[in-house]
Amino acid sequence: MASVDNVDVNTSTGVGGTTYTSSVSNDTLTNEDFLKLMVEELKMQDPTKPMDSQRMLDTQMQMSSIETNLQTIEAMKSLTESFSQTAFSNAANVIGKNIEDGNIDEYGVNKAYTVRSVENIDGEIQLKAQQMLYLEDQMVDADGNIVMYDLSGQILDESGNTTGKKVALDSPGSIILKDGKPVILDENNEELEEHSYSLSGSVVAVYSDELTTVPFNSVTKIF
Repeated sequence: MASVDNVDVNTSTGVGGTTYTSSVSNDTLTNEDFLKLMVEELKMQDPTKPMDSQRMLDTQMQMSSIETNLQTIEAMKSLTESFSQTAFSNAANVIGKNIEDGNIDEYGVNKAYTVRSVENIDGEIQLKAQQMLYLEDQMVDADGNIVMYDLSGQILDESGNTTGKKVALDSPGSIILKDGKPVILDENNEELEEHSYSLSGSVVAVYSDELTTVPFNSVTKIF
């Protein structure tokens, strides 16, 4: 038995003492190994039983095709991994930014989210984001301190307790103005003619408490 690059070759002796190959075995036979074996076969073939050259050529062509396919698969795998890493890197750049995914909320407005983190789940890039429920007008007192109020407009103190006063809202977070000042109501919902509240000129986003999973490939806008 001979060996060619870890390929086991079994030989037999024919008429007149001529040695020829009777079998070849190796689970990792490559195209290069096959060509070497074919040369060995030609050297040691039994003159009375010549090798079928066409069959050997067909087999060699099949092995060449298999090797080419394997190389293509490896190249595609490498390309896929490279694309996945690039996509993940691009997705990571949107952490902290606002996005839209084309979905509409109950008010007919495009849903907007702020991205908190990015995950690669089974090869798919997923964004973990908080949905913006609405934008809230910021209100300040006479000293310029931010005044907090809840969804119904109830003005809160520093401890989060209601003060008995209420800011009139046109919609969640949107303060109604009169002569450029917020409309403030007392505990009986009567408008106060005199108060020290004013708008700060800025707004803040109010978010959902839950994280939403948004596929990166569904993002329609980044801002």
